[in-house]
Amino acid sequence: MATGLKFSLWVLPGLLLCLGIRPGAESGKVLVVPMEGSHWLSMRKVVQELRARGHQAVVLAPEVSMHMKEADFFTLRTYATPYTQEDYDQLMMGHTQMVFEEMHFLKIYFKSIAMLKTGFMLLQKSCAELLHNKELIRSLNASSFDVVLTDPIYPCGSLLAEYLSVPAVYFLRFIPCAWDFEGTQCPNPSSYIPRMLTRNSDHMTFLQRVKNMLYPLTLKYVCDISLSPYTRLASEILQREMSLVDIFSYASVWLFRGDFVMDYPRPIMPNMVFIGGINCAHRKPLSQVTLTFLVLPIKHTAL
Repeated sequence: MATGLKFSLWVLPGLLLCLGIRPGAESGKVLVVPMEGSHWLSMRKVVQELRARGHQAVVLAPEVSMHMKEADFFTLRTYATPYTQEDYDQLMMGHTQMVFEEMHFLKIYFKSIAMLKTGFMLLQKSCAELLHNKELIRSLNASSFDVVLTDPIYPCGSLLAEYLSVPAVYFLRFIPCAWDFEGTQCPNPSSYIPRMLTRNSDHMTFLQRVKNMLYPLTLKYVCDISLSPYTRLASEILQREMSLVDIFSYASVWLFRGDFVMDYPRPIMPNMVFIGGINCAHRKPLSQVTLTFLVLPIKHTAL
């Protein structure tokens, strides 16, 4: 990954554009709707940088969470969830345990689908609780936010932005099943863009190209059963027929945590900005123990 890209120079060019920032301009108000886990840990650095530049950030998070806690560089607002901390911890523990279990790949596949469906169902119910909270929505609307910064893997932020009629900026690595391509109306040629989990390179044989076209169909099924409840929620809240593409396409700017050093080159659209390297803003040297584990397999292969 390009380590020369400094966080302070590359962070949120699209978001600053949406805020209309220029020397001497007033600070903007940003509503942050994050996704749990490592998604939030990456976005947290961006929120901290926005605060350092004089902007106000309000992080909207569920009462039950793993990492989303109060900090001095943003205001935390929470909303009720239809599940308890114990339910949430059990779900997270199930995902962790499955990584270390040895089982047939078909069993892993179907178990993963079941867990994903359960996890996204909890998130969708949590989103419904948020969007039906009239008092909270009224308060957010009165706050007159300039932009909503959200991770689209959790579509609730996009729905909320459209419901409040506030521009949305997406901060993401990618969306499974090529929803990022469809949401931006970006060309997505299977002839040379390797699909996720295919292990193809950008130089493919004919059979690999066939695999590159067919493999995503399985993932499409997983995405549909995981995210389809949001289409019903969106249609109910926005009072018009909505599809997943409609939900994802609301963004004004897409900020991708990637670059063409680590990823294969691909077509892009004018509102797609690549900000790879910002997660490396605070690098630490590898410990001696880690270096030993990295070197041992190399020595063993050489022997």
